[in-house]
Amino acid sequence: MPAHATIDTPDAQNRHSYTISDLSEEFGVTARALRFYEDEGLIAPERVGLARVYSKRDRARLAWILRGKRVGFSLADIREMIDLYDADPERAEQRRVTTERCQQKIANLQSQRDDIDAAIAELETFIATLKKGTKIPAV
Repeated sequence: MPAHATIDTPDAQNRHSYTISDLSEEFGVTARALRFYEDEGLIAPERVGLARVYSKRDRARLAWILRGKRVGFSLADIREMIDLYDADPERAEQRRVTTERCQQKIANLQSQRDDIDAAIAELETFIATLKKGTKIPAV
């Protein structure tokens, strides 16, 4: 059963490099997903012969990617946020942009929740009307 590591999960073995199997197992993703993220330029493992060797940086970026996906960010948004890591040694811009994106995502999710709550209330009212045996007007 995969451990589903997160960005805050330290590597239990304190390794400096990882195989595709290591990261697949740790994060609960397929090797195909890792190759896809590589093709998209989100991670950049080194090659030793035909084998991919992932660094601590790749592992951290993978954790960011998966967290971003879980909360509904696009790959373009995720790329922007993780690429900002290298832009500023203090990471101030990354924190600012990521905070802004997260606040926008929260506002969107709250709006969706309001819409869902309204739809549930409407359906519950309709069910109550049906249970009372109230005649429903013809359509």
